[in-house]
Amino acid sequence: MVEPTAAQLSVDGTVLDLEVERSVEGNDGIAIPRLLADTGHVTIDPGFMNTAACESSITYIDGEAGTLRYRGYPIAQLASQSTFLEVAHLLIHGELPSRAELEALAERVARHMQVHDGIKNFLRAFPRDAQPMAILSGAISALQTFYPDSVGRNVEEVERASVLLLAKTATVIAYLQRRSQGGDYIEPHKSGTDYVEEFLRLTFAPQDGAVEVDPKICRAMDLLLILHADHEQNCSTSTVRIVGSSQATMYASVAAGVSALSGPLHGGANEAALHMFDEIKASGDTVDTFVAKVKDKSEGARLMGFGHRVYKSYDPRGAEVKKVADEVLRELGGNVELFDMAQRLEEIALSDEYFIERKLYPNVDFYTGLLYKAMGFPPSMFTPLFALGRMPGWIAHWREALTDPRTKIGRPRQIYTGAQERAYVPMDARG
Repeated sequence: MVEPTAAQLSVDGTVLDLEVERSVEGNDGIAIPRLLADTGHVTIDPGFMNTAACESSITYIDGEAGTLRYRGYPIAQLASQSTFLEVAHLLIHGELPSRAELEALAERVARHMQVHDGIKNFLRAFPRDAQPMAILSGAISALQTFYPDSVGRNVEEVERASVLLLAKTATVIAYLQRRSQGGDYIEPHKSGTDYVEEFLRLTFAPQDGAVEVDPKICRAMDLLLILHADHEQNCSTSTVRIVGSSQATMYASVAAGVSALSGPLHGGANEAALHMFDEIKASGDTVDTFVAKVKDKSEGARLMGFGHRVYKSYDPRGAEVKKVADEVLRELGGNVELFDMAQRLEEIALSDEYFIERKLYPNVDFYTGLLYKAMGFPPSMFTPLFALGRMPGWIAHWREALTDPRTKIGRPRQIYTGAQERAYVPMDARG
């Protein structure tokens, strides 16, 4: 809802009447579309901490209350009752699917999990120890060259691209894992398979393709993907939207999102948390000793997996991960010592005024690295797994921007601080 002249701004004697756009929940927005034209000024907001670049009906976050909802559904309910493909349908299409709709989506995704030989050769061209996110970004961008009937902007083509990205990204990531471990590819089943179970089979099965996936491990992976499926206008999602605003294809836009996610400040936090646990163990410190070093700001003592730019209370995704971490880790027989350390570290942080005052609560990355490692994934694959989970969100935001009549090509302004106009100096006169 727009309320005209609900705010005013005075700049150098010019008074602007500004409309306020009301949100359903959360922050309202003050619209400034004529600021530059009427005053000659622009706003400056590094990191876009106070800027809403779009309207969206996909995900709602209240960082103070620790709230996360997809299309209105609390993350705790989806985590405990839903599946990843069901959540993907919800994010992309706006509603939970009927049984027939979910079965049709699962069947269609399974049918498209095979990848073109050209993509397989593309993956083989890189060293086995190559950075997987760089390869993933390139592979996703290259997909559009093999499926030209999915690069347009009509309903059928957009739907086709959505299914292909869900299906083929899983296979590409599974192949990246196999290559990093010295194995070669196995072929996906074409129908009748659970998405997450098939992903784990493609990732870990021996060369004959026969493996029995533990249902508890499958459910844990499904949960992790659900928790990462969307998170509002984060760095990678904003990248997808701004690249898409140029009318770039869904593939090119999502590939750009993968590149944004590859940065350690965005997608690398779970790997950093795992390294922290390993370093505490290797140093011989107790968790209590390590916490004391963190508080004293001792060199090298950094608390990872705590705090979040949005959440100022307990990350609701972290609470869901913790529920399954104990059971899964103890069943797998790995990382139990590190998990005990993590629980002790969390216990101290949640009761210590130093951390409470700074609102340093565990986030989703605190336990996920432990789970991924116990499942058999090396740290280099943690961020690709994040990308697999985030795929439905990226697709949903690209599609939402596509149909939003207010979408304009992204073109931020700047505050210029360089040299003023000066005359070119010939080489011989430069001394």
